[in-house]
Amino acid sequence: MNSPPDPARVAALRRFNRFYTQRIGVLHEQLHGSGFSLAESRVLWELAHLPAGEPGLSAATLARRLDLDPGYLSRLLKGMKARRLLRQAPSPTDARQQLLSLSAAGRRAFAPLDAGSQAQMAELLAGVAPADQPRLLAALQTIEHLLGGGAAERPPYALRPHRPGDIGWVISRHGAVYADQFHWDISFEALVAHIAAGFLDRFDARREACWIAERPGAGGTAENIGCVFLVQARDEASGEPEPGVAQLRLLLVEPAARGMGLGARLVAECTQFARRSGYRTLRLWTQSTLLAARTLYQREGYRLVGTEPHHSFGHDLVGEIWELDLA
Repeated sequence: MNSPPDPARVAALRRFNRFYTQRIGVLHEQLHGSGFSLAESRVLWELAHLPAGEPGLSAATLARRLDLDPGYLSRLLKGMKARRLLRQAPSPTDARQQLLSLSAAGRRAFAPLDAGSQAQMAELLAGVAPADQPRLLAALQTIEHLLGGGAAERPPYALRPHRPGDIGWVISRHGAVYADQFHWDISFEALVAHIAAGFLDRFDARREACWIAERPGAGGTAENIGCVFLVQARDEASGEPEPGVAQLRLLLVEPAARGMGLGARLVAECTQFARRSGYRTLRLWTQSTLLAARTLYQREGYRLVGTEPHHSFGHDLVGEIWELDLA
């Protein structure tokens, strides 16, 4: 049996809890001035992030995920239904069970709440020196791991925006990984360099993003383990933007970091950002031989809209265009 913790350590944890809850505004009656309580906001978040193809969640599942008293959650849901934020429908596998999802009004209500949270966290992170941000994120991962019940319940990595030096890593690792696994020649690395340079030259933070995944490495330093880009789609010949169309590019997960759900997380981040930014369609180009990536896109809801055989990177390949309707 474990001995009781040191009272000084308990006091330190309570002090941090008071500091952080005040810092992020949890004590305010309404989160981000949205008109929603913290509990209501968490319900909206859970339902807004249902995996593609999942019709909804039962009230019992929501109660377990949010660790809320079922009676309290029932009253909360009743109020949200009265505001027409939720839809309720029988489960397709068990008509006795009712599943909850967001209505159109619920999605409209969630969008500014999500944007407010994103802006608040960006502001918090902006107050930390770039060199110290990996230490902060690694510390947060440690807290999640130690208090969350095990590594299987929390992702052992963090996502962050790109910073100087990252694009060189993206180019280098794409070239090395694809040469090692698929024997693609150096022309692929040249293509990645061209795409990455265009991203930096035309980068618009309101409409485009890059996510770098990192985890603590040897000696406490952070190591990059994955990336993905979301950019404004452009006509290949003219370079002109295609209105309402975004493009997912340069998805990569290091071989040593596969199996932890990172690829699906990166793809989902692109979808959420594209929706928040007002795009109607999300497009990507991949190859028929990249089976793991194709599976991720299918699970996210993409559909194959075109194929074209071509000879590139030293091989005969079949290029594929996939699109996700964001409407």
